[in-house]
Amino acid sequence: MTDQSPKSAYELAMEKLKAQDEVSGSVATDLGSEQIEAISAARQDYEAKLAECKILHQSKMASTFDPAAREELEARYRRDLSHFEADREKKIDRIRQGDG
Repeated sequence: MTDQSPKSAYELAMEKLKAQDEVSGSVATDLGSEQIEAISAARQDYEAKLAECKILHQSKMASTFDPAAREELEARYRRDLSHFEADREKKIDRIRQGDG
């Protein structure tokens, strides 16, 4: 028997993730304070864009009664949200790589 206490679920999960990273060749990098601030600013910027989009969407939905038009507005809103999320992730990835 070993003198080590049993590992928590968190510790086991972290070991498993570390092993997966080693297999896939991923390398963890520490972010500098400027990068952390830039990522935070990017997230805040996109949160503001999402909030604006949501307000505009709700306004349009409140004044639209045709079911087909409402369906089109919903589809456009979901598409816009998806684009915002993808753009945000691309920007954050560029910042992490040092291109931001």
